[in-house]
Amino acid sequence: MQISRLFKIVYLLQETKHLTAKNLAEHFEVSTRTILRDVDTLSEAGIPIYTTKGKGGGIFLLDHFVLNKTTISKKEQDQILFALQSLSLTEQLEEKELLSKLQAFFQNTKTGWIEVDFSRWGSEKSEKEGFGLIKEAILQHKVLSFLYTSSYGETLRRTVNPLRLVFKNHAWYLQAYCRLKEDYRTFKINRAFHMNMEDECFEAEDFEVPPIDIQSCDHFETLPFTLEFSRESAHRAYDNFNASQITRKEDGSVTVKADMVYEPGIYDYFLSLGRGVKIISPSFAKEKLLQCIEEIKANYIL
Repeated sequence: MQISRLFKIVYLLQETKHLTAKNLAEHFEVSTRTILRDVDTLSEAGIPIYTTKGKGGGIFLLDHFVLNKTTISKKEQDQILFALQSLSLTEQLEEKELLSKLQAFFQNTKTGWIEVDFSRWGSEKSEKEGFGLIKEAILQHKVLSFLYTSSYGETLRRTVNPLRLVFKNHAWYLQAYCRLKEDYRTFKINRAFHMNMEDECFEAEDFEVPPIDIQSCDHFETLPFTLEFSRESAHRAYDNFNASQITRKEDGSVTVKADMVYEPGIYDYFLSLGRGVKIISPSFAKEKLLQCIEEIKANYIL
């Protein structure tokens, strides 16, 4: 992460006074060219950092410089700490160490008000590690490969240039350039498995992340649905839909009117809502759900 690395470079130079680009490149496991770009970024931000060539040369901070917390507003301090804490919760040790240093520097220890856990309830450790792997691949511009099961039930190995993680519509997605499809694709994380970060790198600057569009996963249309939730199941409506889509009745039941992506898995979703939920419209969806129920009953006929 560049912001994390920039802070660390400043702290290292304050502690040691002098380092070479090679020293820093080895420390952060990046190229010397990346370190020199970081030096330019720091210089443009007003940090008195400079380089000299020849014997005894390297990267220096002016002697009078002290990182001054007063140049960073309280709001900016909180934003920095919040971002680093989110990273630290994905088990990244270096971010945890930096977070501790900045907490002490800003005299702010109250960052425990949020916990970010990317995995589902009852998930395995491997799922949490998967998010860390995706994050590292995005930050290091490394190619990812994994098996992916589409909404059509087709499982193929995908090799992608990972670009962005997005949480939307109650699920995590990876936006990436898919080499198999030769186009941008949005992958649902819980459908990806046997994930590997390859040695190959890609130039992130060559790719522009398109706006997130869940329909782009498999190019399904959106249809208007009306659902009715019983009083006992009303909480499920608030779990899954916006308040603006929900109308509460006097008996405690609720009606939901929402546009939903019409894809094969939608009937499994309706079934997961339980018996306290009923499809009012469209009518063909009611008939299809009844058909699914009959197919499920057939699996249990002795």
